[in-house]
Amino acid sequence: MKGGKSKADSKRSDSRLGVKKSKTEKAVKDPNKPKRPPSAFFVFMEDFRKIYKEKHPNNKSVAAVGKAGGDKWKSLSDEEKAPYVAKAQKRKEEYERTMEAYNKKLAGGADDDSDKSKSEINDEDDEGGSGE
Repeated sequence: MKGGKSKADSKRSDSRLGVKKSKTEKAVKDPNKPKRPPSAFFVFMEDFRKIYKEKHPNNKSVAAVGKAGGDKWKSLSDEEKAPYVAKAQKRKEEYERTMEAYNKKLAGGADDDSDKSKSEINDEDDEGGSGE
């Protein structure tokens, strides 16, 4: 061969040098982060599920409820959808306020999950160091 590695050699060296990353690794979610608000359709579905369950008490299929809800939503006019759109907008505004407060809390360095103040933590360090 003229100067260079064969394809087989380059594949072997790449596999030894590369760090394998699994595709299933996810970022750790913060349990304190506010949930995103539902869309107008999901606000509608909250009410529709109750009505549907009253009319069809023996139905256990989630898919059937979803399909019926989707069909009903498509058949509604804009005036009939308006209350659900308004509720969804109200929830979105509330979510934005809570997210703003959440982000300020994170930016402020309040990442400590402990209930102790910094002075209490420093006091414990002092006690542990003087016992020697």
